[in-house]
Amino acid sequence: MTSSPPTDPTAQQAPPSDMEWPPPPFLAPAPPLVGRDGVRRFDGVTYARTPGYRPRLLDAYVPASEQPVPAVVWIHGGGWLDGDRRFPPPTVPVELLYGTILGAGLAVVSIDYRHSLEAPFPAQLHDVKAAIRYVRRFAADLGIDKDRIGVWGESAGGHLAALAGLVRADGTEAATALEGAEGTRDEDSAVRAVVDWYGVSDLGALLSHTLPPSPPGPEYPNPFTALLGGTDEELPELARVASPVTYAGPAAPPPFLLIHGTADGLVPYSQSEVLAEALRRAGGQVTVHPVEGADHIFLGALDVAPIVSESVAFLARHLNA
Repeated sequence: MTSSPPTDPTAQQAPPSDMEWPPPPFLAPAPPLVGRDGVRRFDGVTYARTPGYRPRLLDAYVPASEQPVPAVVWIHGGGWLDGDRRFPPPTVPVELLYGTILGAGLAVVSIDYRHSLEAPFPAQLHDVKAAIRYVRRFAADLGIDKDRIGVWGESAGGHLAALAGLVRADGTEAATALEGAEGTRDEDSAVRAVVDWYGVSDLGALLSHTLPPSPPGPEYPNPFTALLGGTDEELPELARVASPVTYAGPAAPPPFLLIHGTADGLVPYSQSEVLAEALRRAGGQVTVHPVEGADHIFLGALDVAPIVSESVAFLARHLNA
């Protein structure tokens, strides 16, 4: 990959008319920048705006192709408290991540979402689903095949990717509450495949989990309870609603790839085992890859390149089927 991530988050932003009030809930993408390699780059596109919150932005990198290409929506981690669409975890160079995706003929759409201290769950899922709907709405402008979209997330983003794959817009009150009304509302948010790197699947089991020591400095909130909000009495039910295992059935889920370090001290490896079992019971196709001895964000893994390659190959196989 020869194109580098943008440093200006407002680059290529198509501004709304000064006369528009209230501001529109999303903005159409401006024409892309095109690199020497033919990669089309859409930077800092506003996929959702909600009064009182920062605009939610996405970047899209689309490989040179005369035909629409499949797309992977990348969801960053950070304990739902931190993180940025432009930066994968420090163990995974952005050139490796984006380059492998683009090299497989897939587009990558990297998204921001509201952090938990801005708005508790389900705001994060609302944003992810809004981003997927946006990609479908503007697929022709982006050069993306709207019928071939997958999601891939790490840590908090893995949790959101799993929810995006399992929570269906089936018209029920519960599903409507999780679908949200952010951004464009006239497209489906379904995806065809999910890659979940060391994500949480059962939040209730982690409410009493002992976290690794925080770094020196200001007190760091508990990421699990910060995501949920609410009182101590409300936390168990909020945790159930925010847990991917809750939605593993009755409808058959899309194919899942779960990759998790066996020595993960923040999100135990058992979280992927629990989700895998729930997916199998629902008749889903699931592959679990333990990374022996690796901690969170694959710290301690000898080489992350094969993990990235396996993930991209999984997505390419299912999105090109």
